[in-house]
Amino acid sequence: MLAPAADARARTGAAEVREGPRGGPCFTISPREEREGTPDFHAVSVSDGQRLLWKMTMPAERTFPLSFSMCVPYGGQVASLPHTQAAALEAGKIYYLRIDARPGKVRGAAQAYEARFCLAKQRDGAAVVHQIWDGDRPGKRLFGCLPPAE
Repeated sequence: MLAPAADARARTGAAEVREGPRGGPCFTISPREEREGTPDFHAVSVSDGQRLLWKMTMPAERTFPLSFSMCVPYGGQVASLPHTQAAALEAGKIYYLRIDARPGKVRGAAQAYEARFCLAKQRDGAAVVHQIWDGDRPGKRLFGCLPPAE
């Protein structure tokens, strides 16, 4: 079945994943996407490729402009917003982020933004947020998600 013509113009933009102010992953759009126009936030979700791990959605009557300077923390729970309980993230595993935007006001802005990330194991056993960029190859360290060899 072919998609309607309007869907053909919808594009997926680049999301960005960084360490949040309280640790753990925090999600936003890339600076390049922000230059295209600041989208109105609708929802954010994280999966492991098989199952949904966390989702937060804005009610129809509320939204906010999502800019690069802001970020939505993983598992962030605003009492007034519909959300699921966040599953624990494991170091060395790849996760998939999707930010959905409200259609409309900004011409050329994406309808969704996506990225991959992991919690990368360090030699000392700690884990840091690590974004997997388009074009990165898995390699021996699984996109940099596994600890360096001793």
